[in-house]
Amino acid sequence: MDLTKATMSSSPLVGMVKPTSAADGQEEERRILFAIPKKGRLASQVMDMVEGAGLHHTRPHRLDVALCKSEAVTLVFLPASDIASYVGDGDVDMGITGEDIIEETGLEVEVLEQLGIGKCKLCLQTPVGTCKDPSGLVGKRIVTSFPNLTKNYFAKLEGTTADEITTDVRYVSGSVEVACCLGLADGVVDLVETGTTMRAAGLEPAGVVMTSQTVLIMNPKCQNTALVEKIRKRIKGFLTAKSKSMLSYNVEKANLDAALALTPGSTSPTVVPLHNSDFMSVTVLVNSKEVSALMDALEEIGATGLVVYQAENCRI
Repeated sequence: MDLTKATMSSSPLVGMVKPTSAADGQEEERRILFAIPKKGRLASQVMDMVEGAGLHHTRPHRLDVALCKSEAVTLVFLPASDIASYVGDGDVDMGITGEDIIEETGLEVEVLEQLGIGKCKLCLQTPVGTCKDPSGLVGKRIVTSFPNLTKNYFAKLEGTTADEITTDVRYVSGSVEVACCLGLADGVVDLVETGTTMRAAGLEPAGVVMTSQTVLIMNPKCQNTALVEKIRKRIKGFLTAKSKSMLSYNVEKANLDAALALTPGSTSPTVVPLHNSDFMSVTVLVNSKEVSALMDALEEIGATGLVVYQAENCRI
């Protein structure tokens, strides 16, 4: 399905994906389509990234399309499981989804950035105590929402191709973990994040099909790569800032070298003289997890006026 055509043909959305008007004499810039999860555990985290990247927008009531105010970007809200297909087919220019979904579709997309969220494992799971080795499930019944990945996994175990495996791989769209309890399967292949659902169903891991996390992707044939790269940098800056804090303090010149050894920064701290010529003011970006320990150490060498600010976005 061509999302652009479908959007344009729907009267409430007419104009939402048309090129952005430019100044007289300049070529109009093509508005890119950016697919993000519309619901689920990742939706709120992705929305924080979008807002942190300056893609402010107003989403019309009950519509899954929203225009960004300051950039030529249209957000398209889709199920996370569909985003890789839309990007791979070229219906949208870029999107955010899981590596597992990308591998399952088998479509060609360009991974721009690993986002460090949604980390999980796609695991072969069996009832506790029933399987010591995944090869013991060759030829058995396996239920999964990832049939292609599962067939490829068992093809390697069988030494054959995915089309020739003897293992009975069956697709279900949800509640995979109950298949063994109901006697419908000898094992399941499903995502494991904390393992709580797996253990509650009386299952344990028998093998790892793949590890996965959420990534930013682009269609290889996207025509507006400059804007896509701008968005990538903004999102990466937001994610970096989430793990950093800005630390500011005053320290005597005699102790400046010791203080800078504690807070060297990514390149170099900002150091400026104060009205009291015996003191210097230092501002530096530090890891948020280290802030408390750094403040203790700086205080021990006589630093004063220690203040911490949360960074909202950065480029380092």
